[in-house]
Amino acid sequence: MTHAAQIEALKTLVEPGKVLTDADSLNTYGKDWTKHFAPAPLAIVFPKTIEQVQAIVRWANEHRIGLVPSGGRTGLSAAAVAANGEVVVAFDYMNRILAFNEYDRTVVCQPGVVTKQLQQFAEEKGLYYPVDFASSGSSQIGGNIGTNAGGIKVIRYGMTRNWVAGLKVVTGKGDLLELNKDLIKNATGYDLRQLFIGAEGTLGFVVEATMRLERAPKNLTAMVLGTPDFEAIMPVLHAFQSKLDLTAFEFFSDKALAKVLARGDVPRAFETDCPFYALLEFEATTEEVANEALAVFEHCVEQGWVLDGVMSQSEQQLQNLWKLREYISETISHWTPYKNDISVTVGKVPAFLRDIDAIVEANYPDFEVVWFGHIGDGNLHLNILKPEQMDKDEFFAKCATVNKWVFETVQKYNGSISAEHGVGMTKRDYLHYSRSEAEIAYMKAIKAVFDPNGIMNPGKIFNN
Repeated sequence: MTHAAQIEALKTLVEPGKVLTDADSLNTYGKDWTKHFAPAPLAIVFPKTIEQVQAIVRWANEHRIGLVPSGGRTGLSAAAVAANGEVVVAFDYMNRILAFNEYDRTVVCQPGVVTKQLQQFAEEKGLYYPVDFASSGSSQIGGNIGTNAGGIKVIRYGMTRNWVAGLKVVTGKGDLLELNKDLIKNATGYDLRQLFIGAEGTLGFVVEATMRLERAPKNLTAMVLGTPDFEAIMPVLHAFQSKLDLTAFEFFSDKALAKVLARGDVPRAFETDCPFYALLEFEATTEEVANEALAVFEHCVEQGWVLDGVMSQSEQQLQNLWKLREYISETISHWTPYKNDISVTVGKVPAFLRDIDAIVEANYPDFEVVWFGHIGDGNLHLNILKPEQMDKDEFFAKCATVNKWVFETVQKYNGSISAEHGVGMTKRDYLHYSRSEAEIAYMKAIKAVFDPNGIMNPGKIFNN
């Protein structure tokens, strides 16, 4: 059957106008935020029901055509890139909140619900959805589940998998499975729900998710602290964690801050220039808690760990302090950065960062390195900015060499080559640095059970 005939058959499975093949749509929906792979999908299809998703999967099995899930396309690992003639399954029209249970504090969502939409719904109910990150205004719940998204609140609230009460998934065979049925306690064998969380659509597609909510935090307060070096950040973290229940503990370098301030739309936190900065957040539920935070700050200054700092006194100031951290990714995107999302256990962070810095400085002294990340959970974001005069392909070729050295260092520290952005295609060839040969063999065997024809997001996580 020709491609044209295949597309005509695909059109019969969804509503009129819900299969696109024009060049602009193929380019827009065929990629995510990564720039390593050119999009080349066969078509874009927009299902509106679970039954339509099942029909699409069965059609793909019949024609042996790969399917790539598409949500907000904010991923950084090329997990949502269709580079080899696949059909992109975009969940934009499956975007409704279906039900709310006030007793269980759960929300039933379709996969296309935007993260910010769920956060706002929770707020309207006097509750809180705590998984948060800079792309929450465009990322979708299905994609969050597919990559087990983390973000800025992991130190307190954990990853996306902590908030998934139940799932409905369409497997690579077209079967509909209802997993866990929203139960808190369920001791009936394998928890298949957890297999699909972080699977990047390689086992099947999430078509409905029941998400847990939390009580709303009270009087969130942030502090930005400047430190004389990176080593000082760790005792600062320990000092605050010993006295307060932190909701976040982030860090960024002076280079990251300079890029954000140069935008001109975020005020400087304080005048003192520092090599590194920590941003921490907590609930100032009482005046005593706020005073405890100030006492810890003064202790850190006395120890020489902190050079200067500020604590938010209003909601607006809280938001401005967070912008110093959250605007970094968007700001540095102008430089086509090489990005690496890596993690080690918290105690190993200083030595790990020193090793990575030494590698980059020794081999590429002219490259500008921007560090930031979720230091409270051991997740670092390494960003190497492309020099203006350097060709993009030449830059990425040089960074491919960096990759090997960085991941060898990750392996040395028993870390992860991808802390929260998934494997996709950008990390696929490096998976063995974090997973053993036996683990990868078992993962492939699991995929073969759920997706025997290899049609579900082929070439992601590992080669089929």
